[in-house]
Amino acid sequence: MAYKIKQGKKDLACRILFFNVKYDIKRMFRTGKELKINKMERPILFLNPVFKQMIWGGSKLETEFGYEIPGDKTGECWAVSAHPNGDCVVREGIYEGKTLSFLWQEHRELFGNIGLDRFPLLTKIIDAKDDLSIQVHPDDAYANVHENGSLGKTECWYVLDCPEGAALVVGHNASTREELKSMIEEGRWGELIREIPVKKGDFIQIDPGTVHAIKGGLMILETQQNSDITYRVYDYDRLTDGKPRQLHVKQSIDVITVPAPSAKDSVKNVDNLPENVMNELISCKYYRVWKMDVTESVKVMQDHPFLIMSVIEGEGLVNEKRIKKGDHFILPSGIGEVEFGGSMKLIASTVNA
Repeated sequence: MAYKIKQGKKDLACRILFFNVKYDIKRMFRTGKELKINKMERPILFLNPVFKQMIWGGSKLETEFGYEIPGDKTGECWAVSAHPNGDCVVREGIYEGKTLSFLWQEHRELFGNIGLDRFPLLTKIIDAKDDLSIQVHPDDAYANVHENGSLGKTECWYVLDCPEGAALVVGHNASTREELKSMIEEGRWGELIREIPVKKGDFIQIDPGTVHAIKGGLMILETQQNSDITYRVYDYDRLTDGKPRQLHVKQSIDVITVPAPSAKDSVKNVDNLPENVMNELISCKYYRVWKMDVTESVKVMQDHPFLIMSVIEGEGLVNEKRIKKGDHFILPSGIGEVEFGGSMKLIASTVNA
């Protein structure tokens, strides 16, 4: 119910307003209907990705997902990001043209008013035509001191596609930090690194301090902390503009976990989980991640500070709006129950607050 208040008649208007609200409250109790006053609209936030050209990148982000990419060495799609190196823009609706970082600063109510100093997560799709460098990420404490207050990087991977016999580099074989330093300086990469087999639908957590690399031919959906700090241990002597890419050997030796945890059982296949429910893949200090395979109408109560969603296969509807493979959006705080339909697979994530 809307109430108009004429200027100059404030007392009368207040009495009328009080009477009408009291009447509505009585009617609410009499009919059992919910009284809604000034309910704020919480729109679904659809985002335009940011693309990154990489020496190891390819063109599958165009051929597999239909994106308009900047070139045939496009390695990364920053699908949901408020990072200064790639700040996504809302593509439609009342916030069209606004960056995610702007919404975080100016409309924190969309994100549950959580008290963090920056948007906490970053979602990527990685197209590795060639091998990525052997690398490691620091934790928060090291990054804060050595990288101008940056966050560290904890991340997890969902394998979208890969060739037969694919593998990932995860972990190393050094027993002590001295042995690690020696093996790196002597280039004994075959002895140092561990490779584990993977297939489509596999999921793996990569903690800070873990030596890792995505091998050529894989496409990965990555959920990570909002950080762009990577220390390259080895890059196969590749050249960029005629020069070797920068390595970070000292920092790598500082932050690599020694000895490495066992890689046994670190990969789990999540390709065939129960349909039409949110299946939790992981819950760690920084995030929670789910997979949902939609085959019929399903309702999800969004009771998190926010929920990032990526359509990784198929197409369907969210609250009667059509969505398809390659769409990424945020369900904001307060949106309530959300209805999905169609035939599609989604990966969802939120901050673990």
